[in-house]
Amino acid sequence: MTDTSFTTSSGPAAEPPVVIAIEETPNPATLKFLPGRSVTGNQDPVDFTSPEAAQGRSTLAGLLFTLPEIQRVFLGHDFVAVTKEDHVDWAELSPVVLGVLTDFFESGEPALQGARESLETEEKLIMPIQEADAETVRQVRDLLDTRIRPAVAADGGDIVFRGFRDGMVYLSMRGACSGCPSSRATLRHGVENMLRHYVPEVVGVEQVEA
Repeated sequence: MTDTSFTTSSGPAAEPPVVIAIEETPNPATLKFLPGRSVTGNQDPVDFTSPEAAQGRSTLAGLLFTLPEIQRVFLGHDFVAVTKEDHVDWAELSPVVLGVLTDFFESGEPALQGARESLETEEKLIMPIQEADAETVRQVRDLLDTRIRPAVAADGGDIVFRGFRDGMVYLSMRGACSGCPSSRATLRHGVENMLRHYVPEVVGVEQVEA
């Protein structure tokens, strides 16, 4: 049999076609779109709650916010979580979102522009970390980054550290987790139990606004 396929050494290799998978999340208002490639590159996930927040930071989020039904855009490492208004049906909206995402990723433009903000700015700490709590905070952050955030990302969301004081860990829910009916139960029975088990200094978890 003659092999009719061929490759050429001249010119860059063609990019694979953009095929975007869709996954449901525990939040019925949010769908998770997976383009099969990196979204945020080497930067951390970013949560956009308004068109103004996306200006100068993400062309992709800005394009999605041109759809009046879009309420929130969360850019994960390899996915985009889009939250809609309650009155809109995903059956009508998801093909439109898919079109925006496909066109964008085919353009090759990065989803995020500019350098990553500093950790303290990005996390919006609600209180300074006391020196005596530094080791406890390090352990809490390590658990969040290695055990909790990857699991939450699978559901199209994120949990961000906001502070620690007198045994209480302050966290914000982002992406699909924000406004999700089951998010409070996840925070109490999942995140709090794990932190208290591995870090004895933790006595509880409190959710704060992003």
